[in-house]
Amino acid sequence: MAKWLKWTINLTILTALIVACGVIYLQSVSNKAVILNCSSELFDRHAQRADDGKYYLLVDVLISSGNAQINYRYFNLDGSSAGTILMQGEVQNMELNRMAYNVSVKTKTESEEVDKKHWPEHMKYLSYISSLHFSESGRHNLSIEVLDSDASQDYAVVLFQPSNTVCGCRIVNSRI
Repeated sequence: MAKWLKWTINLTILTALIVACGVIYLQSVSNKAVILNCSSELFDRHAQRADDGKYYLLVDVLISSGNAQINYRYFNLDGSSAGTILMQGEVQNMELNRMAYNVSVKTKTESEEVDKKHWPEHMKYLSYISSLHFSESGRHNLSIEVLDSDASQDYAVVLFQPSNTVCGCRIVNSRI
């Protein structure tokens, strides 16, 4: 009986140690930030002239401790600002099978230095769809899905929804 009791105690201690190590590991993994610097070239296929409707988009993504910040920065061909939209919220979940983060945006700040009528069409759409969601539910839900990545090259191809944007991203820090 004493042998069985000793074995049970050792097994209980070993189980507790394994569980503690697992919790510590999961905590350290979940605290690691995801930082992506993304870019895309935008163009309006309905523009009259070749240079009309062409813009550059930079998207900076920071996901850390369950919080998310997505900063959309738009630029004219000459490098001048065409506007910005900054969104902040919480990561609702991460779908490992799709390598996607689902984010619930709580706040949105849009630049005021550029008149809205001069915003790129993509920015107008993103502003419109997020404002629609905010007015309906008080939140804007978006997803950030990694379509392809090469960690050895610090590069990923990422789809942002519902803005329908595919960007090439430099992986600065990642759980990807």
